[in-house]
Amino acid sequence: FAETVVELLKESDTLMVDESNDIRIIGTITVVCLLGISVAGMEWEAKAQVILLIVLLVAIVNFFIGTVIPTNTEKKARGFFNYQASIFAENFGPDFRSGEGFFSVFAIFFPAATGILAGANISGDLKDPQSAIPQGTMLAILITTIAYIAVAICAASCVVRDATGNVNDTIVPGMSCNGSSACGLGYDFSRCASQPCDYGLMNNFQVMSMVSGFGPLITAGIFSATLSSALASLVSAPKVFQALCKDNVYKGLEFFAKGYGKNNEPIRGYVLTFAIAMAFILIAELNTIAPIISNFFLASYALINFSCFHASYAKSPGWRPAFRYYNMWVSLFGALLCCGVMFVINWWAALITYAIELFLYIYVTYKKPEVNWGSSTQALYFVNALDSALALTTVEDHVKNFRPQCLALTGAPMVRPALLDITHAFTKNNGLCICCEVYTGPRKLCVKEMNCGMEKKQAWLTKNKRKAFYAAVAADSFRDGVKSLLQASGLGRMKPNTLVIGFKKDWRSAPATQVENYVGIIHDAFDFELGVIIIRISQGFDISQVLQVQEELEKLEQERLALEATIKENDFEEGKRGICGFFKKASTLNISKQETKKESTINTIQSMHVGEFNQRLLEASTQFKKKQGKGTIDIWWLFDDGGLTILIPYILTIRKKWKNCKLRIFTGGKVNRIEEEKLVMASLLSKFRIKFADINIVCDINIKPNKESWKFFEEMIEPYRLHESCKDITTAEKLKRETPWKITDAELEAFKEKSYRQVRLNELLQEHSRAANLIVLSLPVARKGAVSDYLYMAWLEILSKNLPPVLMVRGNHKNVLTFYS
Repeated sequence: FAETVVELLKESDTLMVDESNDIRIIGTITVVCLLGISVAGMEWEAKAQVILLIVLLVAIVNFFIGTVIPTNTEKKARGFFNYQASIFAENFGPDFRSGEGFFSVFAIFFPAATGILAGANISGDLKDPQSAIPQGTMLAILITTIAYIAVAICAASCVVRDATGNVNDTIVPGMSCNGSSACGLGYDFSRCASQPCDYGLMNNFQVMSMVSGFGPLITAGIFSATLSSALASLVSAPKVFQALCKDNVYKGLEFFAKGYGKNNEPIRGYVLTFAIAMAFILIAELNTIAPIISNFFLASYALINFSCFHASYAKSPGWRPAFRYYNMWVSLFGALLCCGVMFVINWWAALITYAIELFLYIYVTYKKPEVNWGSSTQALYFVNALDSALALTTVEDHVKNFRPQCLALTGAPMVRPALLDITHAFTKNNGLCICCEVYTGPRKLCVKEMNCGMEKKQAWLTKNKRKAFYAAVAADSFRDGVKSLLQASGLGRMKPNTLVIGFKKDWRSAPATQVENYVGIIHDAFDFELGVIIIRISQGFDISQVLQVQEELEKLEQERLALEATIKENDFEEGKRGICGFFKKASTLNISKQETKKESTINTIQSMHVGEFNQRLLEASTQFKKKQGKGTIDIWWLFDDGGLTILIPYILTIRKKWKNCKLRIFTGGKVNRIEEEKLVMASLLSKFRIKFADINIVCDINIKPNKESWKFFEEMIEPYRLHESCKDITTAEKLKRETPWKITDAELEAFKEKSYRQVRLNELLQEHSRAANLIVLSLPVARKGAVSDYLYMAWLEILSKNLPPVLMVRGNHKNVLTFYS
């Protein structure tokens, strides 16, 4: 627009400064005016566009009429001869000059075809965008294509490429000519080959004004076309940018999300667009700006084309293009074509554009904004995951590919964070981890509570960077719920192979049914061929009490802040009422101070309560989040369970937090063969490629424990003994029926050696592993139906008592280690 105005000023010799500065001045004034129309709202913009369209149509018709109006001597001297077949034939082929080529000219012309997204960009303001956008866009492309081709053909049929503008450059008889079409029409423009000329298609930018019936109308048409495009861009770009800012994809851009007025106009976006437009106007050279604009438009079109292709490729049911002739491969071809043309136009500008796009993509990928567009990327993730899961089912399991896939009975993951942390330590980036919760009680209430918490608890895992899934079931009993999880969790080959549970610390005070369920779960896991890991830490895992206190404190704090805000508001109102207000204010302040003091005292007491009673529990709950210092992981490998007891600690040592811990192996053996058994174990571990710091052969595992330890064990099980041998047969039988869970004398005698072994093992653990960072120990297994639940719990209690964190591990006797790499 500015170039055209400057041309007019130049013709009338009324330039303000010089050509470049005049372009800057006129461009600035024009953008300010357009900004005013944009800020006024869509209604004004739509009205302005209609007026501009009418002017543009009149100008185009005026041009076509001008081509058939007989020319005059002055216009002939400037190269216009009406329709001539010889001129069209001469102009039909290319004639690039001054280092220009097809793609450099394409780059300059391309912005003329960039209005096709105008409808899509204002989709929020359209009554029926679903039908209006495709119809309007296709019609716009069709009509503009016809108009551009028609103008090009008409101009090429009427005007020669070079003309001097001198009416005296006619051919006289006997004069030789260069054989051009102008020669045949009586004009000699041959000197244009050796010196620059100002007229003709190649030299005169105002050639359409010369050809037209009424020149000023063409100028008005140029004004209309340029201002229309500028206005469309100035309105649509801020709206797209506002939508981006509302999603808060890029932090710091929320400022531009705010809208004003009933149409939610992006005023701040308009101002930003105005600033960018001003920066480019100050360049004042259209041929320099056009390739840059073309590059970014092509990048946008490439991404739009690729997005359509990607949505089709992802086979998302929600992607249902209504356009009859849509084809995904055409979209891909369009994307590749745009990318290729970008490089042909300007390879370094294309590289910069791709670098900017890559940076923006990496930023979004890294920041993971909390928005959900139902994107094709999500759909493709799902398709890929599904294909991978199905592909896995066709492959037989192999010991080399074994990895612990854990079903962790954490309940709500935030309630037992330490149990999740230690499980996560050997499953992160390595295996499946499912945090499970069982809801028991009335089915309707359970299901409602479960459904409400699913997303919240999975979000907690994501927020705390725990690569785990959350699963919950509603069941009549805890054991039934765990049975369901053991059988139905996972997908194809991605199924849990190891159950992880915390040690039931309150087994002595818990109802007998809870103890029965706990031991029953361990038996169920073995029945379903899962390994079992029972983890014990001194303070226990459950921090629900701490979370409850913290929640109460947060509520108190919120109430205190709300009270303070109310008092301030009341003070302000009363302060307006003079001296009475002053005294009331003073009394209110006094009361508020007392209340605040009282509340702060309550808070202090609560804080002290948390500090005194729950500090150690809080510290214990985070112990596996911290980096472990130099120390050892002691493995007491007492049974061949397939190698899970060795594999779990090995995986821990390759984690960043546990890498400073060395493995120490303890195993049973005979006194007279200690060295030989050490060598055998060292050889075995070397074949398994498991690094270790030390091997200890313990020879006195099977001797009796000392009297104090055994006495403690007997006292621990005393409340759960039946003592049927001290009673008559009838009474004993009656007691057995009433309390089937109690430990009989016969049972205790039958498993006395095994009880001795657990007590003795604790003595050895106290002696050798008291200072270890972690103890991994073979889990004793009770024969189902032979060992009572309370005797088994007593074994686990005495085995892991007064020790550092203990992992009691038992595999399902399937090999998980191999000599082969």
